[in-house]
Amino acid sequence: MRKGIHPKTFKVIAKCACGAEYEIETSKESLRLDICAKCHPFFTGKQKIVDTAGRVEKFKRRYANSGYNKKK
Repeated sequence: MRKGIHPKTFKVIAKCACGAEYEIETSKESLRLDICAKCHPFFTGKQKIVDTAGRVEKFKRRYANSGYNKKK
């Protein structure tokens, strides 16, 4: 391998919004996560809607009468 072309790596504690912490090695000095394996819906089996700026409500209002949200 050529020397001097690889970034410097750090051992850091990655902190999730749910409170979980992971020790990882990365090229950044600190990491903050929005979602991790402990709180991700795929792993927990619970649906969690992460709403940014009311997008979910805007979607529901837009498609309320179109039949998109109605159960068959």
